[in-house]
Amino acid sequence: MSEGSARVLFVPVSGPRGMGEYARSLAIAKAAVRRWPRLYVHFVLSAAAPYAAETPFPSTFLPSSPTFHIPEVNALIRGLKPSLVVFDNAGRTAQIDAAHACGARIIFISSRRRQRRKAFRLRWMRFIDEHWIACPELIAGSLTPIERFKLRLSGRPRVRFLDTVLPETDGSAAEEFLSRLQLHAGDYVLIVPGSGTPHPGAEDAPEIFATVAQRLARRGCPVVLVGVTEWLEAGSGLHLVPRIPMDELCGLICGARMVISNGGDTLLQALACRRACVGVPVARDQYRRVARCADNGLIAAARLDVRAIESAAIGLLENDDARGELEARIARHRMDNAMEMVLGALGTLSGVI
Repeated sequence: MSEGSARVLFVPVSGPRGMGEYARSLAIAKAAVRRWPRLYVHFVLSAAAPYAAETPFPSTFLPSSPTFHIPEVNALIRGLKPSLVVFDNAGRTAQIDAAHACGARIIFISSRRRQRRKAFRLRWMRFIDEHWIACPELIAGSLTPIERFKLRLSGRPRVRFLDTVLPETDGSAAEEFLSRLQLHAGDYVLIVPGSGTPHPGAEDAPEIFATVAQRLARRGCPVVLVGVTEWLEAGSGLHLVPRIPMDELCGLICGARMVISNGGDTLLQALACRRACVGVPVARDQYRRVARCADNGLIAAARLDVRAIESAAIGLLENDDARGELEARIARHRMDNAMEMVLGALGTLSGVI
């Protein structure tokens, strides 16, 4: 199949809260189009997602996450006739069936235990070409005996663990971004609460992170707070940055003295960039990830509480040896960027290589 005739449909979970799946799919899509400029990419998203209107690719918008709209997604698949469909934590059996029926190859990405279990249903395994577990094996847990048995029985799909997926960053662009903030690499603390929208049971999370940012700035430490601007104003060492593309965020991560992050994909990105990090779970699926990272000595964990987060941050900021030891342990565990592997698989399955 030629590059110009290959079509890739991305179906990430999307909605008014969270954006990890969309951000990952978007980073992969952008990297793929940079490599194969004539590749056609299409997204299907919830119209309620705050980032929906900013999507730089042709998109189909639905009232809520694609998983809940079987007829609409199936009709899109039949009309678009994609060569590859990438389901990111999304999808129902009927949608998997529809993709297979139209001849599409299928990648399923799971970053939660429930979605991982779904991908190991024998019926799904018959049609899925690759299953990417979007978390390091150290944290997600190795394949279980039952999972290995099912793989031997079905002979498919190929299963890969993705430590994280980072876009290519432009060093000069990162320097220019920091220059506009009047900051230098290694000087600041980067705080990334997540999408900036509250999660059930953690409705006050954005305000908690904002308060921590204020307190650290008052102690004389430059702080860059991403995605939260409603409760405070910039000034006195506090720099407010709106939600930004992943490549720009990765540039900020790489230049940070330390990162305070939610327990989602940003945490893994910080580890891949070898940055000392305070991890704070703000959604149900993040508690286990934060705990596993802390148990392996990769992060300082804190509960969603102003004093707890501030204390953990100060403990690393004021102790260069502790911060250095943390970064050395991260380096030994080799949390790697899986983007090249992802592009290789996407190119092969879509037919462009």
